[in-house]
Amino acid sequence: MAPKNCTAANLSKRQTSVINSRHSREKARPLIEVASSLVRQLSEQQKMTKSFLNQLKQVNLPPAVRPLNKSLIIDGRWKTTDEAQEKRRSFLYDFCKKYNRENRLRTHLLHMVSRIYVEDRHKILYCEVPKAGCSNWKRILMVLNGLASSAYSISHDAVHYGKHLKKLDSYDLKGIQTRLNTYTKTIFVRDPMERLVSAFRDKFEHPNSYYHPVFGKAIIKKYRLNAQEEALKTGSGVKFKEFIQYLLDSHRPVGMDIHWDQISKLCYPCFINYDFIGKFETLEEDANYFLQLIGAPAQLKFPNFKDRHSSDERTTMEVVRQYLKELSRTDTQLTYDFYYLDYLMFNYTTPVV
Repeated sequence: MAPKNCTAANLSKRQTSVINSRHSREKARPLIEVASSLVRQLSEQQKMTKSFLNQLKQVNLPPAVRPLNKSLIIDGRWKTTDEAQEKRRSFLYDFCKKYNRENRLRTHLLHMVSRIYVEDRHKILYCEVPKAGCSNWKRILMVLNGLASSAYSISHDAVHYGKHLKKLDSYDLKGIQTRLNTYTKTIFVRDPMERLVSAFRDKFEHPNSYYHPVFGKAIIKKYRLNAQEEALKTGSGVKFKEFIQYLLDSHRPVGMDIHWDQISKLCYPCFINYDFIGKFETLEEDANYFLQLIGAPAQLKFPNFKDRHSSDERTTMEVVRQYLKELSRTDTQLTYDFYYLDYLMFNYTTPVV
């Protein structure tokens, strides 16, 4: 027989409290489960990040330089190019083995891979070094990706502003890890002083709607005595000496730029184990050998045209010497010192000043 007066109104305060508490817990359970799930996911992500960074340290310096897969090379014409390639790889490996003992990695992973372009069809990672053939390399990646039929039909704006190519930092951690461990990684470099002068000529000796107002105005304002109002207003006409003053200034009025930043800070060659090291000095030969290595279509060749200012003389060491005449011996030496690590990594000769 049911007890009398068993209604919600007649329940004791303690009973009501227990029921309300139980009801609240039932409502809160989904929220608790979601929170627990998020904590677990975060914990797993942290473990994965830690594991990956540990693996990355090991991957950078394996017991030996990872051999290139040369199974697609069908003739002997590349013997000299291949020998030069193996020497470069061994030299960089030996240098980095010593360098990594003395220097710890202090850079976030996503920043380390932010200059690396991905081509998934042929499993390529290409680290962009401006003023070392990067525009034509991006054209090649677009062709390999099926985005164009010919490198010669792709405009400058499509290359640099089209956003057709993916970068490695756009993937999740697992995607980055998988590609770094399994794709063929390449970097193309150039004599640091040649690269610097080439960047100056391109950005400051021709009309430019970005570099003149952003960099030019700040450089002229800080380093030119009695600057004319027009120069301060437009930022045009920066002299090479003023540009070097900006470069060497620890309190620059405007930040660095990828076109003249050190390769060691763009591509981290001692922390990412590049499989192929091309040089601008042998650009076409190295590039076409690399295209054979990765199984690119036989008709695809690296383009040899200048991306912009095609009538200008290419920046050679002879051209560099003319620009260096504007600098004092001290500033010249300090500029070489600024790129000293790039000179060492890629076995370029620093001239005696």
